[in-house]
Amino acid sequence: MEDTKILVIDDEKNILESIKMVLAYESYQVDTCSSGLDGMELFKTLNPDIVLLDVKMPGFDGIEVLKNLKNINKLSEIIMISGHSGIQEALEASRLGAFDFLEKPISREKLLLTVRNASEKVNLLKENYNLKGISEKKYVLIGESPVMKKLKETIQRVAKSDSTVLIFGHSGTGKELISRNIHHFSRRKDKKFVQVNCAAIPDELIESELFGHEKGSFTGAYEKKIGKFENAHRGSIFLDEVGDLSLKAQAKVLRVLEEGEIQRVGSAEIKKVDVRVISATNKDLKEELKKENFRDDLYFRLNVVPVYCPSLIERRTDIPLLINHFIEYFSEENNYKKKSFSKKALDMMINYTWKGNVRELRNLVERLLIMSENKTITENDLPDYFQVEEKTHEFSFQNITSWKQFKQQSEKHFLEEKLKEFSFNIARTAREIQLPRSNLYKKIEFLGIIIPDHSEADEGSPGS
Repeated sequence: MEDTKILVIDDEKNILESIKMVLAYESYQVDTCSSGLDGMELFKTLNPDIVLLDVKMPGFDGIEVLKNLKNINKLSEIIMISGHSGIQEALEASRLGAFDFLEKPISREKLLLTVRNASEKVNLLKENYNLKGISEKKYVLIGESPVMKKLKETIQRVAKSDSTVLIFGHSGTGKELISRNIHHFSRRKDKKFVQVNCAAIPDELIESELFGHEKGSFTGAYEKKIGKFENAHRGSIFLDEVGDLSLKAQAKVLRVLEEGEIQRVGSAEIKKVDVRVISATNKDLKEELKKENFRDDLYFRLNVVPVYCPSLIERRTDIPLLINHFIEYFSEENNYKKKSFSKKALDMMINYTWKGNVRELRNLVERLLIMSENKTITENDLPDYFQVEEKTHEFSFQNITSWKQFKQQSEKHFLEEKLKEFSFNIARTAREIQLPRSNLYKKIEFLGIIIPDHSEADEGSPGS
């Protein structure tokens, strides 16, 4: 209770003194004021949790003061006090957001009960507000690298429309964050954002999850179920791993996109829905089209606005920013002690090949915050595989015996590092190192550089 701050505004001195005495005895922090105008100024300074406010005062009356206080801070609860029972005043005060209405003479028990209830509500509001703040930090896009600046600009432009968006990129790069940011900056931001992981739902249940079902429509359907599309009405739906949808489910998703209609499993009724569809995949959907695992008509409907999610090694300069963000986030959410990284440890993390991308970095930072005993995390705290990779990055002259061999080895080392940096995207690598793509292909073949099967080697403009 000693943490609950209360401001009493009343033009009657004896009322101020009696209320302060009762509440101070219960260990509340209490300040008093005898006019509405002074009360508004004191409110800005004190930022109290609860205000006890007289309705009838000279100058600014209680209703006017209530309006102003609610505009200043919506988290504070206002309890109105009146010497004359007035239904109209009580209704007006309630409409403007007053917590409760007390009549003079004020009963001690009624006063304490009302203040205690208001205090509980304020604490709940504060908790929800803090949780919301943590949640927003969780989904913020961190990064000032050129690729991230371009991505943020793209999100701002895309968010203004209702066009479907297809987010593509490697696993762990943050496709969900992009989808949430698109929703957040759209006109639908106050409506629901519904997420569906298409890869995690069995084929026999995916239609029920997406479109709902009627009671008894199949074995185990014990009650009616509202589907994800219907639940996202007027909001956004995020279809993660959309490449894993069955062909039958794909046909129904296409119907939603083209007609805005859904049909629950086991129902003849057709329902209209207004949903913005954002989807994501780390599969090569063009290859899935060739294999006839994905419908070409659905692909073109989903891919109206393609958004590329860069891998972490394409944005190494963002790694220190991401590390600081994760330290702040985990310290606040899980009450971990804040720690810092030594320059050597930070350099090793910047140069590391993050196969798991931002997700891998995030998990490692959390583990180091838990397991490291010192305030500063050093290179010795990093997993052993960091030491191994650092050694493989070192260029050795020991076995080089000729200028020709040196030239070939240095070329190979340079090209391997650049290809890794740009996720083995040959078109992008060629453009960045200012080498014709055809020449880069020849160098890769001649030097025996291995390109992983999952790479997007030909992505980019033909003139790269």
